[in-house]
Amino acid sequence: MTSSSGQSVPANSVSETRDGEFGCTLMELRKLMELRSTDALNHISVRYGNVANLCAKLKTSPVEGLSGNPADLEKRRHVFGKNLIPPKKPKTFLELVWEALQDVTLIILEIAAIISLVLSFYRPPGGDNEICGETVASSEDSEEAETGWIEGAAILASVIIVVLVTAFNDWSKEKQFRGLQSRIEQEQKFSIIRNGQLIQLPVAEIVVGDIAQIKYGDLLPADGVLIQGNDLKIDESSLTGESDHVKKTVEKDPMLLSGTHVMEGSGRIVVTAVGINSQTGIIFTLLGASDDDNQEEEKKKKAKTQDGVALEIQPLNSQEGTDSEEKDKKLTKLPKKEKSVLQGKLTRLAVQIGKAGLLMSAITVLILIVYFVVDNFIIQGRPWLRECTPIYIQYFVKFFIIGVTVLVVAVPEGLPLAVTISLAYSVKKMMKDNNLVRHLDACETMGNATAICSDKTGTLTMNRMTVVQAYVGETHHHQVPSPDVIVPRVLDLIVNSISINSAYTSKILPPEKEGGLPRQVGNKTECALLGFVKDLKQDYQAIRNEVPEESLYKVYTFNSVRKSMSTVIKKPDGGFRMFSKGASEIMLRKCNQIFNKEGEVVPFRSKDRDNMVHTVIEPMASEGLRTICIAYRDFDDAEPLWENENEILTELTCITVVGIEDPVRPEVPEAIAKCKRAGITVRMVTGDNVNTARAIATKCGILTPGDEFLCLEGKEFNRLIRNEKGEVEQEKLDKIWPKLRVLARSSPTDKHTLVKGIIDSTVGDQRQVVAVTGDGTNDGPALKKADVGFAMGIAGTDVAKEASDIILTDDNFTSIVKAVMWGRNVYDSISKFLQFQLTVNVVAVIVAFTGACITQDSPLKAVQMLWVNLIMDTFASLALATEPPTESLLRRRPYGRNKPLISRTMMKNILGHAVYQLTVIFVLVFAGEKLFDVDSGRKAPLHSPPSQHYTIVFNTFVLMQLFNEINSRKIHGEKNVFAGIHRNVIFCSVVLGTFIAQVFIVEFGGKPFSCTKLNLMQWLWCLFIGIGELLWGQVISAIPTKSLKFLKEAGHGISNDEISKDTEGLEEIDLAEMELRRGQVLWCRGLSRIQTQIEVINTFQTGATFKGVIKRQTMGPSSSYAAAGPVKPSPTTSAAVSSPMGNQSGQSIP
Repeated sequence: MTSSSGQSVPANSVSETRDGEFGCTLMELRKLMELRSTDALNHISVRYGNVANLCAKLKTSPVEGLSGNPADLEKRRHVFGKNLIPPKKPKTFLELVWEALQDVTLIILEIAAIISLVLSFYRPPGGDNEICGETVASSEDSEEAETGWIEGAAILASVIIVVLVTAFNDWSKEKQFRGLQSRIEQEQKFSIIRNGQLIQLPVAEIVVGDIAQIKYGDLLPADGVLIQGNDLKIDESSLTGESDHVKKTVEKDPMLLSGTHVMEGSGRIVVTAVGINSQTGIIFTLLGASDDDNQEEEKKKKAKTQDGVALEIQPLNSQEGTDSEEKDKKLTKLPKKEKSVLQGKLTRLAVQIGKAGLLMSAITVLILIVYFVVDNFIIQGRPWLRECTPIYIQYFVKFFIIGVTVLVVAVPEGLPLAVTISLAYSVKKMMKDNNLVRHLDACETMGNATAICSDKTGTLTMNRMTVVQAYVGETHHHQVPSPDVIVPRVLDLIVNSISINSAYTSKILPPEKEGGLPRQVGNKTECALLGFVKDLKQDYQAIRNEVPEESLYKVYTFNSVRKSMSTVIKKPDGGFRMFSKGASEIMLRKCNQIFNKEGEVVPFRSKDRDNMVHTVIEPMASEGLRTICIAYRDFDDAEPLWENENEILTELTCITVVGIEDPVRPEVPEAIAKCKRAGITVRMVTGDNVNTARAIATKCGILTPGDEFLCLEGKEFNRLIRNEKGEVEQEKLDKIWPKLRVLARSSPTDKHTLVKGIIDSTVGDQRQVVAVTGDGTNDGPALKKADVGFAMGIAGTDVAKEASDIILTDDNFTSIVKAVMWGRNVYDSISKFLQFQLTVNVVAVIVAFTGACITQDSPLKAVQMLWVNLIMDTFASLALATEPPTESLLRRRPYGRNKPLISRTMMKNILGHAVYQLTVIFVLVFAGEKLFDVDSGRKAPLHSPPSQHYTIVFNTFVLMQLFNEINSRKIHGEKNVFAGIHRNVIFCSVVLGTFIAQVFIVEFGGKPFSCTKLNLMQWLWCLFIGIGELLWGQVISAIPTKSLKFLKEAGHGISNDEISKDTEGLEEIDLAEMELRRGQVLWCRGLSRIQTQIEVINTFQTGATFKGVIKRQTMGPSSSYAAAGPVKPSPTTSAAVSSPMGNQSGQSIP
């Protein structure tokens, strides 16, 4: 086939590589794409003549596309650029180290350690006098005084280790995120015509001059000019802010821009700009250029994000979902949802624990100082001598270090890390279960899901459609009829109607394997109809070759309002013929004639229609078949006004009604039974008629005989929930949704209304957590509104994927059940870690506090505390956060949003183990020297060498934590704490690794760790006491929780009563931040480490680097082409863009 320039395509490619010049330059095309509608048309006609000539200048054929010659493609990339926008440079490891050093707690420790270091080197004359109090034990230990610097140095060393561990974690999270990013990028392909063949090409490989086939639901990957279009409507709000869909035609407005969405219709475009030269790319380049200059401003802005309304530029990349720039525009307008359930609870809990820790540490320092002053200057009556001042300051610094250490231990440092590790681990594993998680906290939210609103086609069913029944010529055939039975004229109309009035991209291809089923490509319903043509021994391709797509006169594409598709062709003898197909009950209302047995047209009245519904459509639907009516109409007189759709789509002649079967996936009934056991209600929302929907719902197990559940059609649903003014009333909706199980003939608006109604409902003691599946462009708002939006990876449009939180790569409902399991596992993993962490915290804080008050020194030294708290927490969070999920997770009801993180059983475990550990430690501290026959370590003077006594205390403490880590594997009072331990290699290696490290610290840690070697007997006793933890755990689990009335839960979610009026103006209802504001500002700062680490989670969710600067990844499917533009809010898009549950879109978290 030749191109419009008259040259054959291969010749084009050859000539092009020879002369190397195209008929237009990069800058000319850039200027062209900046023009709109009439300006653009004028420019094209003046500069090029028409679009066909533009194609000729770009050396491409509007029909055949490019030849695909590698040299030609390379040249095009060289001249016009590649279709990717370079990614933002990731943070270097050193930058991450610097950020980890900003943590206030660590800075306080560093300062204290440096002061301690400086003072340890200072030897004032006569400073060692008895007058100054006991500095060292005796003269022979004077050389030990020279090693006073070791403690300060050890604290500094441990701070460095903590910083490196944190930075490494942040770095690996960033790396993992980029891995996830590139996985998403590889997923996105686009339909391109090369060498006359329609192929799926990765977006990055598209070049200028390519001919792209665009259809409903696509996100355009490059700028282009329309060659041919059918009923094309584009959502350009991402670039212009205008919410109205823009109609695109070759005659009026042929300019299509990257990052915009095809909302209706189909067409072909010639690509004119890619990558950084496309309109989206130009904006990115501008943003990127100004970015570096604004680093300082970004920092200041970041500090102001407490209300969540900082207008910093959001990251624009595929991880973010909808065009982030749109979010930017609407930042001040949009009501955002509250944070993810878990984050809200964790932040509140951390604030509460932190406040308590700050109080304890302040009291500790105060008591130590007061005791020292009273003891020295009042009881012993010493004067304050000038030469003794440095020694007194050394004491005060030591007290200060103990106080800071208590604070360090009190703050659950490992908590954000545990969340990050648990989520990251789950996301990685969920990929194997066909869940591609786009927003990290979605998998955790899924664990709380109480309702799933699922599509029918493809999710509950196999999406492999076949025509199994047909009603032709007043006869209902229960199998596909033989072509001989059908009158030739009617057969001809059936074949022509199906072949022409379906997207030419829908095809039946031969099977991949011998004896396999034919492959269905494109719209599955249309494939079923094309299969019907083949079953009638006819060839649809021959008809399509006779009537190529370019010759179609007018196409009314399918959309959710029409529920039908119509194509108009010119008849050879003059006049027009329109073929239509659509939902049978809707189409039959538009028919006034039908073919009888003889193939003659007879009138079709309303009583005939009612009769047909009862005798044909309802029986088909009750067997779970989707019914499609095929009709036509001739226009032999003057050409009608095609825009007047209501007058065109009437007075049709019905040709046939077919019943299409889409079998239920065999694994779905079992998956739905699991959901019911897990306390999750599954609702089916479908566009099919109510009888088909009811039949499929019964096969799936959503409806069971004898249930009093509702099956409603969209119209009836709206009638029941809306008032006279047509507004939705929550009270009316609250009466419907608890019993509703099937919503049939529903529009995407109905789906959104239902989801919003369930989420906003106050029926029941818990707010419902709703998951929704969707595949169409119009499902976007419902997917956004839901707590978790699932898009279909195979059948889903780009727009749906972009609005979703998780993409189901196999479109299968069972994958959703796996997501629930993983979500619950994340929640349990965090609870396990909390149970372990809080036991350590409670014991360490009480030991440090009471020890300091009674013996003027903490039995656990600063460096030991840092080892226990920071290093061990990191390992413990790794061990407990990577427990694999088990089926037992699906045998309990969802926790719900207000369920506290720490249940009464967990509180029993925490307090029970704390009692055991405190008893052991206090016995060892105050009587250990007698029991083990060693020197007492109590009241040791400054810089005295480590004692065996306190080494035993430290060793026993660590070993008790180690065995309590095994106890923490179970949080629901199970007896067998070893169940499934062999399946978790990470857990076993962490416990073993920590034990080996502890042996090294005790035996070789020496002065820096305040340890001295222990003999075998002492080690065995320490181990014995540690193992006692496991036995004590059995005792605790034997005590029924109900009998312990005094236990309280902790870490609650937010109750509605607490949402006070001062939250009304906030963009994000972030009550954890309100709590912070109420709390002391000092503590806000002390929590900065937790901030930093929760920001790591943010990095995952949004891909934002920590200052929120734009970090553009290479092209990714979903919002790879998300665009920025003038700030212009628009009402419709703001609804569509509302952020998915818990997705922070780059905002700071306390």
